[in-house]
Amino acid sequence: MVDTIATPGLWLGFALFVIVAIAVDLFALERKGAHQVTAKEALGWSLLWVGMALVFNLLLWWWLDQHGGREIANQKAAEFLTGYVIEKSLSVDNIFVFLLLFTAFAVPAQLQKRALIIGVIGAVALRVVMILIGAWLIARFHWLLYVFGAFLLITGLRMLVSTEKEPDLEKNPILRWMRGHLSITPGYAGNALTLLKDGKRWFTPLFLVVALIGITDAVFAVDSIPAIFAVTTDPFIVMTSNIFAVLGLRALYFLLADMASRFHLLKVGLAFVLAFIGSKMLIVPWVKIPVGASLAVVGVLLGGSILASLFIKPR
Repeated sequence: MVDTIATPGLWLGFALFVIVAIAVDLFALERKGAHQVTAKEALGWSLLWVGMALVFNLLLWWWLDQHGGREIANQKAAEFLTGYVIEKSLSVDNIFVFLLLFTAFAVPAQLQKRALIIGVIGAVALRVVMILIGAWLIARFHWLLYVFGAFLLITGLRMLVSTEKEPDLEKNPILRWMRGHLSITPGYAGNALTLLKDGKRWFTPLFLVVALIGITDAVFAVDSIPAIFAVTTDPFIVMTSNIFAVLGLRALYFLLADMASRFHLLKVGLAFVLAFIGSKMLIVPWVKIPVGASLAVVGVLLGGSILASLFIKPR
């Protein structure tokens, strides 16, 4: 049995919120059409998503304070905030890969927004399935937390070693398979992902980009979802903090894309975050690190890497 503070009403309410949020995002996309997202627009959307996450956390605290007591309310609110910060931080690594994909495929700026919103929808669906499976497995086999911890520690150390290595898209087996088995148009065709030409189905480069965005998020979800289970095993907190971080991913991309090169040491900070979380999961039988202390450590690691990027020039 999976322990959670959520009632069926809370689950339903959050599900409706996600559906409405995605619908509003799609409506805004269709209303403005294909256009280049400005830094001002990206900042506005980013602040809106962060604000909604904080308001949700406040409402959750208030509801728990009324129905479960102040101690539970404080604990769950801290768990949500810590999980949200971790997931939001790890999503920055996605942005570096998205930037690489858009550059490699020369995706026009006005088409990048559509590619990202499709990727976000796929990411939400994928993470819902993965979180539910992960929560069920941990409830049945608690020792999997230590497996997750070891995996995150190793992943963090590997990321630390390869921070300056750029992934080679041409060696990506999935991309090579798609190019070898699908008919690819030589150029973009507006917003279209596929075309029917002379009775034959053709796929545009935008389809390849969207497919690779989905695959990239699946790979990163393998890191980020175990990371939040180090903070809490409550599936409702895991789900809500994760989805809120993903919903703001599109706006965060356009906000940070032009500044990615300035924060070249951010990957080092993310590597240390993963290593810290993995270590925390491994030592939990002997040392239990409070949620507030975990949030502080993550903040110091990320803030320190950003500040260091401003003073240390990349090689």
